[in-house]
Amino acid sequence: MHVLLSMKKQYYILSLFISGCLLLCTSSCDNYQKILKSTNHELKYKKVKEYYNAGQCTKAIPLFEDLMGVYRGSKEAEKLYYFYAYCQYSDANYLMSAYYFQNFTEIYPNSAYTEDAMYMVGYSHYQMSPNISLEQTETEKAIETLQTFINTYPQSDKVASCNILIDELRLKLEEKAFMSANLYHKIGNYQAAITSFKNVLRDFPDTKRKEQISFNILESEYDLAKKSVETKQADRYSQVIKTYTNFIERFPQSTYIKDAERIFSLATNALKKITAN
Repeated sequence: MHVLLSMKKQYYILSLFISGCLLLCTSSCDNYQKILKSTNHELKYKKVKEYYNAGQCTKAIPLFEDLMGVYRGSKEAEKLYYFYAYCQYSDANYLMSAYYFQNFTEIYPNSAYTEDAMYMVGYSHYQMSPNISLEQTETEKAIETLQTFINTYPQSDKVASCNILIDELRLKLEEKAFMSANLYHKIGNYQAAITSFKNVLRDFPDTKRKEQISFNILESEYDLAKKSVETKQADRYSQVIKTYTNFIERFPQSTYIKDAERIFSLATNALKKITAN
């Protein structure tokens, strides 16, 4: 009996708490709607700052959009536009923040906020850089816009940050290109693999994979020669031998040396048989 009364008491207290929360939420929503519909622009300006400073960007964005129209052409418009772009960023609307920060730099090229806005264009695109398995247009856009910032503000204290981000993004592009080249080899498209591996070396001259990629080219050339029609095999085996020689000269202590020598031996023997006929 006492247990039942205690449970009823707890249920009653919980019901009062939920009812209070709902009432508070309803009241808060009603107040926000009144602010949105208000023609008191000073009140809206005050509230938008409160919402922004509290990190309540979902509430701040509609007020920013209203006030930017009201204050267009005035001194306040500059700040409103700048912080509106930041609101979009804080709300994870990175495409929109990139757009509005870019617009800000064009509308207010001499603003005290322009340097930061241009940086945020690049950083917004950086945030949109997708998983390595996906198409990397945004990664390339991020590199481009961050490099534009460096070129425009070479003395900025944000340059170091930009260089770190660019290195990270380029590493992602390199990894993507390397994976694609490996896939071509795996599916037996050796000509495409050779071209792709060479492109990685060309596009990323500072890659730490030079030795591995150079061996991958040698291996792909041998596989291509082996699968080629007879009329092309002599030239392609000769190319394998040439690539092997270059590889040994560049990487005499390579971890791939035994595999490279095996390929060289196979290619040499194959070429001898072809020329002997």
